[in-house]
Amino acid sequence: MSENQTAPEITRVVIVDDHALFREGLASILEAQVDLEVVGQGGSAEEAIRLTKEQRPEMILVDLDMPGGGLEAARVISSEYPDTKIVILTASEEDDNLLSALKCGAKAYILKGVAARELLRILRIVAEGESYVPPALAASMLLEMNMSKTRPRKELENPIDSLTEREREILEGLAGGLSNKEIGLKLFLSEKTIKHYITNILQKLQVRNRVEAALLAQKSGKMDQGNE
Repeated sequence: MSENQTAPEITRVVIVDDHALFREGLASILEAQVDLEVVGQGGSAEEAIRLTKEQRPEMILVDLDMPGGGLEAARVISSEYPDTKIVILTASEEDDNLLSALKCGAKAYILKGVAARELLRILRIVAEGESYVPPALAASMLLEMNMSKTRPRKELENPIDSLTEREREILEGLAGGLSNKEIGLKLFLSEKTIKHYITNILQKLQVRNRVEAALLAQKSGKMDQGNE
């Protein structure tokens, strides 16, 4: 490394999954990266909580269906160690599990069939403070939510209406699954400017993260109107 190059910021990670082969394989993939360091492994909710307390990692990967329950571990960790970003790893594509994970404080919901390259991309954007759910799963959940409504009520104070035209353009990018960088390239704005806009959007929509903002945008059915 030359004197002008700065060392990459290291994200310390704990992996908790009761399938040792999967867990150890995942650890090998992460350890091969210069910006990720595995600082602990476990196989139960109890171990997830203990390792978070002992190691205070920046991120913990939690299996949904391990002994003690991944959601229970996420609930405790989110409450007691809010600085640790929680990533749920699961084979479940059930909408209820996704919603429960988000309510428990998870920052990402990753299906175990994901490719290693995509997994690493997701973990890095989560480390930067963003959230992630599989686009297909989010779309399925939104479709079910919309179909459960008998008749949409006419505009009761839709928070989308409070957004400026530029904020609506950025929200549309979020709803389409674009990253801050991709939205910036599309709108000819810097990534820093996009982050500033997203902070304002989250406040106006009264949501906690970009995933909830995207879900609200899709659910409202009003995004296309901004482009007419």
